[in-house]
Amino acid sequence: ADAHRRYRRWPRTLPSPPSQHALVSDDLFHLERFPKRLVVAGGGYIALEFASIFNALGSDVTVIYRGAEVLKDFDHDIRRMLAREMEVAGIKFHLFTTIPQIEKRDDGMIVTLSDGEKLEADEVLFAIGREPLIDGLGLSDVGVKTNDAGAIQVNEEYQTSVPSIYAIGDVTDRVNLTPVAIREGHWLADHFFGAAKNKIDYADVTTAVFTTPELASVGLSEERAIKEGYEVDVYRTRFRAMRYVITPSDSYSMMKLVVDRKTDKVLGAHMLGETAAEIIQSLAVAVTMGATKADVDRTVALHPTVAEEFVTMRERATSTLETRLSQAAE
Repeated sequence: ADAHRRYRRWPRTLPSPPSQHALVSDDLFHLERFPKRLVVAGGGYIALEFASIFNALGSDVTVIYRGAEVLKDFDHDIRRMLAREMEVAGIKFHLFTTIPQIEKRDDGMIVTLSDGEKLEADEVLFAIGREPLIDGLGLSDVGVKTNDAGAIQVNEEYQTSVPSIYAIGDVTDRVNLTPVAIREGHWLADHFFGAAKNKIDYADVTTAVFTTPELASVGLSEERAIKEGYEVDVYRTRFRAMRYVITPSDSYSMMKLVVDRKTDKVLGAHMLGETAAEIIQSLAVAVTMGATKADVDRTVALHPTVAEEFVTMRERATSTLETRLSQAAE
C-alpha cells in the first residue's frame, strides 16, 4: 500500500471474494508472466486501453461491463464504432454483466459471470475506476467536507468548506486528467499571486482514449448537447484512410461535429481513428474560441490528409441518437 502513496487516486476494487484474486491497473506494470487469457472488468478508458494493449500483444481478451455501452461519457457514435473495431480485432465483450466469483486454480482462474457463464483466464483485471486517496490527511478533523464518493468538495475557486484550505486535481473528482490539474494549479497560483486568468471551461476539455484505434473528443457530445437544451445538427463521416486503400487493412475512421442549429457554433468535435488525439488537440483551439460551422467550411482542406475530412463535411447526417430515442418512445 505504501507504494501507492505517491498517487492521488487509488484503484477501486470490489469487496471480496472476487477482487482477492484480481489485479488492478497498477499491478500490470509488475507482472512476472504474460497472461495469454485476460479478463478485464470495466468499461472506461483504463479498461479499454489495457484491453487493446494486451490484445495487440497477443492475449485473448474479454471485457466484462455492467452497462449497455462502454465509455458512457463519450459521444455514442464514436464509442459504438470503437467497440465494433475492438471486436474486429478479436476482443470479446459481455455487456450487462458482472463478476460475482473468481476461483483460483493451479493452471489459472475460473471466472463466473452474473449470467452463469464461466470463463478461463490467466489473470483478471478490475479497471472500474479510481478513488481519491485522502486517507491520513485528517480532513474530517479540521472540517473539510467530502462527497459520497470520497472527493473533496470545492466551490468555483477551488475553496473547500474550510475557507483557508483549497483543493485541486483528481481529489476533487471533476475532470480527472493531468493537464486539467496543472491548469487548475496555475489558475489558483495566479488567483493568489498574479494577474487574474480565465477559468477552465470544463465542457471544452480535450480528452483521448489511447485504444486501437484512438478515440479523441473536445466539447459536447450529441447526447450531452441535447440534454443541455440545444437543438443540434450532426455532421458525420466514416471512411478508410487513403494509406490503407491498397492494403488488406479494414481499419476505418469516423469524424463527427455537433453544431448548435441556432447559432451555427461548433459544440463538439469527435474522432475515432489513427492520430485522433493529435488532430483533435489542434481542432480544440477552434472549438474553444467558439468557431462556427461556417468557419470550418471556409477552411481550405490539406490534401491528402485524414484531418481534411473535418473541413469537407457539408451534408447534415441523420442523428442515430434521435432515431434511437424515437424508437424507444414508440
